[in-house]
Amino acid sequence: MSERILSISGLRGVVGNGLTPDYLTRFAAAVGTIADQGTVVLSRDGRGSGRMVRHAVISGLLATGCKVIDADIATTPTCGVLVTHLKAAGGIQITASHNPIPWNGLKPFSPEGSVYNQEQGERLLDVLNNEKFNFVSWDQLGEVERYEHAAGPHIERVLALIDQAAIQQRKFKVVLDCNHGSGGVATPYLLEALGCEVIVLGGTPDGNFAHTPEPLKENLTSLCEDVVKQGADAGFAQDPDADRLAIVDETGRYIGEELTLALGADYVLSRTPGPIVVNGSTSRVTADIAAKYNCPFFRSYVGEAHVCAKMKQEKAIIGGEGNGGVIDPKVGFVRDSYVSMAYVLAGLAASKQTLSAWADSLPQYSIVKNKITCPREKVAEACAALEKHFDSAKASSGDGLRLDWDDRWVQVRASNTEPIIRVIAEAPQNDEAQQLCEAAMEIVGSAVS
Repeated sequence: MSERILSISGLRGVVGNGLTPDYLTRFAAAVGTIADQGTVVLSRDGRGSGRMVRHAVISGLLATGCKVIDADIATTPTCGVLVTHLKAAGGIQITASHNPIPWNGLKPFSPEGSVYNQEQGERLLDVLNNEKFNFVSWDQLGEVERYEHAAGPHIERVLALIDQAAIQQRKFKVVLDCNHGSGGVATPYLLEALGCEVIVLGGTPDGNFAHTPEPLKENLTSLCEDVVKQGADAGFAQDPDADRLAIVDETGRYIGEELTLALGADYVLSRTPGPIVVNGSTSRVTADIAAKYNCPFFRSYVGEAHVCAKMKQEKAIIGGEGNGGVIDPKVGFVRDSYVSMAYVLAGLAASKQTLSAWADSLPQYSIVKNKITCPREKVAEACAALEKHFDSAKASSGDGLRLDWDDRWVQVRASNTEPIIRVIAEAPQNDEAQQLCEAAMEIVGSAVS
C-alpha cells in the first residue's frame, strides 16, 4: 500500500512509495492549470529528495505554460511572502513539514500567499483526480527564473513589525536549532539584524535531521542543554520548513509551542488591541490574554486554511495555532517562525524581564494530548456519548466536539489522515488534565468498541 496523503491542503508521501515523479508532475500540473499560465513561486525545505521533487514539479508547471520563479531552499512563510511580493498566480513549497526523512510533499499557495482554502483545494483535487490539465503546445511552454536571496522581502516585512533598535540594544544571545531544515538559510541573518549573538545548531539545510524533526520537548534536549551551556537568553527551535517555532527559556526549560502564540499575542494585543483567531485545539491561555486586553476572541476549525479564513472574516490582527504557528496578516496569511521570534524578542526588549519570568506571568495551564483508533463512521457516536456524559459543559460541535468549563476543556476530533480520534484536554494542573483526558478516552473507547 502506497504511503500518500492527499487533501485540500496539499500532498505528502514517502518518496518512491506513493510520492513518485509521475504523481508529483501531475499534482504540479494541477496547480499550474489553476494558475492559468501565470507565475508560480517554487521553493523547498532542504530534504535530499527535494532535488528530485523540484525537477518533477518544474516539469508539470512548465507543461501548463507557467513561469516558475525558483527560490531554491527557503522557508514555507518565505514562499508565501514571495507570492504576494511578486504578484504571482500561486506558489508551491516542497516540504513534508515535521514528517521523517523518507517523506516529502507539496504545499500549494493561492495568489493571496496563503494555503489553499476549501474551495481552492476542492478545485485542485477535481483537476488532479479527473485529469483536467491544461497542457500547452510546444511554443507556449513556461520558463524558469532563479530568484536569489529569497528571504529578503520576508525579513523586511518582519523587521517592520517591531522596534529593531530597541531589540539591538539588548544584545540578546540566542541558540537557534534549525535541525538541518530550511530555517538555516536565512534565520541567522534575521536574528543578527536584530543585534543577536546567534549560536546555530544544524544550520546546513540538507535535510539530515539531527533529531526527530517535530519540535517537541522530547526532541529538543540538546537545545535545552546548549541554552544553559551558552548562557543564552532564549532557545528557538524550528521545524524543517520553519513555519512553526518552539521556545526554550534561559534556564533551559522547554516552554513549548503552545506558549509561542500566547507570547506573541501578549506582546501584540498590549500595544494594538484587536481581534485574535486561534483554532479549536489551542490552549485557552490565548483566550485569557485576549480578555485581559478586552479584545475579541474567535476560534476556527483546526487547520491553517480555516484559521486564515476566520482571520480574514473577523479582520484579526494576529492569529495562529497552538503548534507554534503564529500568523500576522502584515507579513502574510501563513504560519511564520520569523514573526514569532521577532515578537518574543520585542517583548523581552520592551519589558526588560527574562523569558522565564514572562512565561510564568501568563495564565498557567497543562495540556494533554492522546489518540484512540476509531473508524470515521463512529466518530459522531463517540462525540454524542461524550456530550451526554459531560452534560454540565458548554458544547461546541462542527470540528469534532469541544466541551468547555470555566477553567478547563476537552476536545475530540477525527484525524484528517488516519482512522483515529484525537483527544486533547487542558486544565490548570497536569493531573487534572490527565484525568480529564483519560475519562474522555474511556468514554470514547466504550462508545466505539
